[in-house]
Amino acid sequence: MLSKTSRVVIVHRPGLGEIEIGSEVRNTGAVVKELFDLISVLEISEPIVLVGHSYGGLCVQHFAKSYPKMVAGMVLVDSSSVDLHELDELNLPIIDETDSDEVWLENCKSYSSMKQEQLRILLNPTLSEKQKSYPKEVRQRLLDFQIRPSIYKAMYFEISNWKQDAEIIKSLGTTLNVPLIVLDVEFSIKLGVQGGLPGEELRILEEKWQELITRQGNLSSNSKIVFAKNSSHSIYMDRPDIIIHSISEIINKIKIKSCRIFLHS
Repeated sequence: MLSKTSRVVIVHRPGLGEIEIGSEVRNTGAVVKELFDLISVLEISEPIVLVGHSYGGLCVQHFAKSYPKMVAGMVLVDSSSVDLHELDELNLPIIDETDSDEVWLENCKSYSSMKQEQLRILLNPTLSEKQKSYPKEVRQRLLDFQIRPSIYKAMYFEISNWKQDAEIIKSLGTTLNVPLIVLDVEFSIKLGVQGGLPGEELRILEEKWQELITRQGNLSSNSKIVFAKNSSHSIYMDRPDIIIHSISEIINKIKIKSCRIFLHS
């Protein structure tokens, strides 16, 4: 749908797509440089709409603040926050046992050194009920993605650096004046409790998360926040319609016939 009127470029960071990850530093600054270089190589001069999911959203924020004149609009899809460190300050002893940065770093470092078959046995990758309805080839790709050692190597570098990256992004201090849509998911305390997590900790986490999402709207003086119902963190899979609608809305707001859309996950 979008490609009928605009050129859509999907960007995968090294380790997440077909490009192998080396020993070089991986942070949002590296991604900003790679994106800038890609735009130059493609000789793109048209307005750019940036779309970033999760950590990719943090990269989009860094690029937009570094090169504001190159950006015509943005969609942040359940994006990482520049104030993510505030989650560490919450009193969440049970959740932190399995979901703190330290635990993630330890796991990612271990997984990155394993073979795919070892990861398959250890992680036992699964699909959501909705994903089970996808074509067989897509289902297999989703399962294989979860057991690629390079993914965990990339995640290890990114998690190691993202708090420092966040401070750099905040130091740029630029408030944009371009259309911005911040997409967020509706936090489900019920599902968390069913998974064995304490309801009070989940409530504290939800309140802080919603506060951080609301702050993302401050990135631009022309922003709005939209909640994606019936979606997990993977909005691009559960509710692609709302992402397409948001991008279309941005394009209509900037009133141009065609543009370049960069999708970053």
